Amino acid sequence: MTPALSRRHVLQGSGAGALALVLGNAPSTPARASKTSLRAAYHMTPPAGWLCDPQRPVYLDGAYHLYYLHSARNNADGGWDHATTTDGVAFTHHGVALPLQPDFPVWSGSAVVDAANTAGFGAGAVVVLATQPTGGIRKYQEQYLYWSTDGGYTFTSLPDPVIANTDGRTATSQAEIENAEWFRDPKIHWDAARGEWVCVIGRARYAAFYTSANLREWQLKRNFDYPNHALGGIECPDLFEMTADDGTRHWVLGASMDAYSIGLPMTYAYWTGTWDGEQFLADDVNHPQWLDWGWDWYAAVTWPSVEAPETRRYAIAWMNNWKYAARDVPTDATDGYNGQNSVVRQLRLERQEGGWYSLLSSPANALSGYVTATVGLPARIVDGSAVLPWSGRAYELELDISWDAAANVGVSVGRSADGARHTNIGKYGAELYVDRGPSDLAGYSLVPYTRAAAPIDANARSVHLRILVDTQSVEVFVNAGHTVVSQQVHFADGDTGISLYTDGGPATFSGITIRELAAPAGSPG
Repeated sequence: MTPALSRRHVLQGSGAGALALVLGNAPSTPARASKTSLRAAYHMTPPAGWLCDPQRPVYLDGAYHLYYLHSARNNADGGWDHATTTDGVAFTHHGVALPLQPDFPVWSGSAVVDAANTAGFGAGAVVVLATQPTGGIRKYQEQYLYWSTDGGYTFTSLPDPVIANTDGRTATSQAEIENAEWFRDPKIHWDAARGEWVCVIGRARYAAFYTSANLREWQLKRNFDYPNHALGGIECPDLFEMTADDGTRHWVLGASMDAYSIGLPMTYAYWTGTWDGEQFLADDVNHPQWLDWGWDWYAAVTWPSVEAPETRRYAIAWMNNWKYAARDVPTDATDGYNGQNSVVRQLRLERQEGGWYSLLSSPANALSGYVTATVGLPARIVDGSAVLPWSGRAYELELDISWDAAANVGVSVGRSADGARHTNIGKYGAELYVDRGPSDLAGYSLVPYTRAAAPIDANARSVHLRILVDTQSVEVFVNAGHTVVSQQVHFADGDTGISLYTDGGPATFSGITIRELAAPAGSPG
């Protein structure tokens, strides 16, 4: 396994390219309220208000139905809103599906299509389990059931929880109360091998498993505990089975976790292993892998593709972080919304040289259908820095970088005309980093959460990058997709340029391809 590297490591490059970048670190003026839209072009955003956790989509009537936490105000209690998509890029919004009730918000959970009518609401009913704090009391987080017989557009709820928080009812000590206050985000799926439903619920230091024949009555099974509690608590857990590239079958347990204290991500950690109907047994319980190394890929959900459900899954995440989520952002002023989801990714499971299995990511193929123009630029050798003859706000940049002696190589996106503002994506030593510090806006600064870094072979002398840039975000897919780094970035109106840089020697930049991306028809705003 790769060693743990701190994302807070500071770049120490000293050549001309790095010096130019350091000089650009001063924050510029605050984003102004203007008529110039900063709405993301090809990422899912809410029509208005606050967007939070996405809920795993279900496929019904020719479309994926995605629900997401939504409220009128930033970081306020709310319910579930509903959107549909046929390709994972263009979303049609349908408004509220599970409404907020007084003192009874709807938190994260999951939906399933009950094809066999196990719950008794009718064959094909959409059934949801979602966390709600009974009576508004935090230690009474419990799992409530909703069902829909009109294709997932409107829901009816059972009055009482179907999975009660027994810990909350008996908790008296501070430790017991803290544990009871973390009982959320049920993820359910049908276990065809055993003919039953399986539910995994996030706890403060473990994942709890339940099984049911009918989605109404649940039996507690064995918990999954991980020795290193510094990885954080389990939120938005995920359990699924997948066929790897060598034909073997594997179970994956994933969750959003906060491992900031030990220099690891605050995104989606996962273990491969087996599910035996009673418990999940990890191949390596001490060392989870990570689907993203940026600051902003949280509350992620995955789901099987309709075309190849055994070998390919999709994934989407909230591009935000609880370290700073509860704040205004530039789009509050310009477009009346806060929050976006990541692009939809395609996941595949591949055997690695060391014998373990890893999930590899790539942008969903459907994104190519929104390319409006493609520009190819000739290869060039750069020793210092060079500005590319192109500018834009929403695009994919793909290229290869190779070098011999250079210590630091990379690309700056979102470059302002004077070069003062930019976000840097590069390879330095044993790190692949994305540094959004020079893009900070006064009043919206993300310090100290500006630079994210993922481990990479220190001896590597080449790297392939696919960089997705939108008006308020950057997502970087490295090499074959073993590594991804996702960051929200508050680009200003004129942050449209691209430049290349090196420190300590030249590098060759080749295969430079820029694909301009347009907003899907009917997008909000």
